[in-house]
Amino acid sequence: MALCSNPETMTTVESELEIVKKTLNEKVEGSELISCHPVAVNVRITRTKFKSVVVLLQFPDKYPTSAIIVELKSKTLPPRLLAKMTELCDQEVKKFLGKPQVIPILVFMRRFLDENALIACSDEFQYIKSRLLTDADQLKAKQKAGILSIRANQDKYFLDVKITVPDDYHASAVRIELKESNFPDNLTRVFIGQAVDLARQCVEAPLRRKPKDPPFEPKPSLKLVCDFLVNQCVRHCPLQTCPICQQRALPDDPKEAVTDPTDLKYVERVYCNHLFHYGCLDKYMKTPPFQGGKKCPACKQRIYHERWKITPKLAEERWAHHEAKKRELSEVVDFLGDCL
Repeated sequence: MALCSNPETMTTVESELEIVKKTLNEKVEGSELISCHPVAVNVRITRTKFKSVVVLLQFPDKYPTSAIIVELKSKTLPPRLLAKMTELCDQEVKKFLGKPQVIPILVFMRRFLDENALIACSDEFQYIKSRLLTDADQLKAKQKAGILSIRANQDKYFLDVKITVPDDYHASAVRIELKESNFPDNLTRVFIGQAVDLARQCVEAPLRRKPKDPPFEPKPSLKLVCDFLVNQCVRHCPLQTCPICQQRALPDDPKEAVTDPTDLKYVERVYCNHLFHYGCLDKYMKTPPFQGGKKCPACKQRIYHERWKITPKLAEERWAHHEAKKRELSEVVDFLGDCL
């Protein structure tokens, strides 16, 4: 399509450009006029650092009876999304044929940034929708509020969470709330707690930085959190076997899950994400060797858990004391037996 060269069109364009210069900041919040001349208008519209787009508008030869040509650029929004936004602009501008089109299309683009809270995580959302979740799962999105409701399933187990994407995402992390779950309560608390911590680490610099580390930059947290909750928690846990006894850690039916923390079949989750029966883990943690800390039989990482926090030295001493008591009792039994 030929760009503007018709004298009559040029006069119309120049008149419109004067209005744009005078009223842009008033009518389009967060706008910055980069260039404004009869060949093209170039405007940056910013809602947040990660919701910013440059709108390039070019006048065709028969403007305004022909639609203005729209091109969008952004350093933060992905090309796939920009292509979709351009299509929407092309549809919107048809409503203004024969009329000034610059301000209306810039107002439309600002409104799009305001009403689509999930655009800052559009690639992550697409991954969750098309690659992470299956037909057995559920995903509901409230675009304007920036809320995702995800219900992930594995066999008879499920986890239902609400994830809110803040307006200043990626600078702030996503917020995770539990809606419903039929996993044991202690596991559910760990799932949500660790997901919240993963999100926090994406936006908070570590307390201890190495001298050669680059300056900290906030990172997207939505994909990371959803990957953890769906793949490492929901998909993985119902299928795990206890590394000690090699039997399924969780029962097939969630209603049969043990809730008494002192029951031998109560399920504990350790830092490396493996599940153990309490009875198996308790015996393992109290049996030598202790040097260097107890290692998970499944992955060889050191086991960390609130219920077993003693040092290897103290564990060794307790075990030795316990064994000495056993020997004393055995000697007493043997002595009494001899006397009888």
